[in-house]
Amino acid sequence: MKNNKLDFFPEVFQAVAGRNFTVYAYMNDGQVRLYDMKPLIKRGGVFKVLENENTFREKLTVLNNSIAWDLSGDRDESRCIDIDPFQVFQSPVVSDFPEDDQTLDEMEAIDEAKADSIQSVVDSLN
Repeated sequence: MKNNKLDFFPEVFQAVAGRNFTVYAYMNDGQVRLYDMKPLIKRGGVFKVLENENTFREKLTVLNNSIAWDLSGDRDESRCIDIDPFQVFQSPVVSDFPEDDQTLDEMEAIDEAKADSIQSVVDSLN
């Protein structure tokens, strides 16, 4: 008789929104997986609300030991949108890049602010 014992149950400890509707999922095996939500969002249904990028980023959390969106804001596990942790676990393993993306965004914002400041000085000289 075959042993159907489950040796490993994947859990997400942290979820960070990436670019273009992706999620960096920090798993209990110590690895980071990149989960792409675009196919589910394109399907519509319960996922349609996540096509709003602000909702996607701001409501992202961890509930039920997986990637989830707490749409009600009350952390009710029965009223969230969550992804099966086994599905997340099957996503590609990636390096820890969210900080790099954030740094790039911050550098772009600083460059824009500098350009605006320089333009203000030039305008005041004319």
